[in-house]
Amino acid sequence: MTFVTYGKTWIIAFLIAISFSLIAGSCKSSGGGGVFGPTDDTQEAVKLVDSANEDLTKIKVLYDENEGKRQELKSAMEKNDAAAAKKIADDVVYLINDGASNGNDAVTKIQKAQEMNINDDYREYLRLKEESLKLQLEAFEQYRMAARTLRDNYDPKNNTLREKVKEEFKTRSENYRTIMEKARDYSSRANELYKSVLRKQVASN
Repeated sequence: MTFVTYGKTWIIAFLIAISFSLIAGSCKSSGGGGVFGPTDDTQEAVKLVDSANEDLTKIKVLYDENEGKRQELKSAMEKNDAAAAKKIADDVVYLINDGASNGNDAVTKIQKAQEMNINDDYREYLRLKEESLKLQLEAFEQYRMAARTLRDNYDPKNNTLREKVKEEFKTRSENYRTIMEKARDYSSRANELYKSVLRKQVASN
């Protein structure tokens, strides 16, 4: 089934995507700024970013604990067990709902950090990371809707309905992958900015 094809991909991609460090620790120093330079509110911004990272860690743990659902769903579909497949898809829907809540909390904290009196490079870095995380959340909303469709409409005995569900699941899964690629691009740009600032700092010393 299409879900099995994409199941492993979306879990691994999610864990990679959310495991990015906002490099708050690298911003800490006795001068209050670290790589991105000392500014009045840097330490307060770092605390918010640390808290945002805690939210992201909760999501990673949540998905680590539930990775086995992919195999459960594969087994249910191989057996044409609609009841089990729908139950597992329902679990996935609620799993993403819980993850989205933590993700939105992280976005809010990163936004607040950007509003503080911090170095312009650090602010741009956080903006890029914010965009990456928001795109990840958008991607997972696509997957949540795909799982919901599977949960509500999957019927292995109804060929027409089954094919319709499979097609919608495939479309939303592809949307997920496309949006997630955009998210990775923003995260990559943020990391390149960090490396650029670090190189300049080393060169000036």
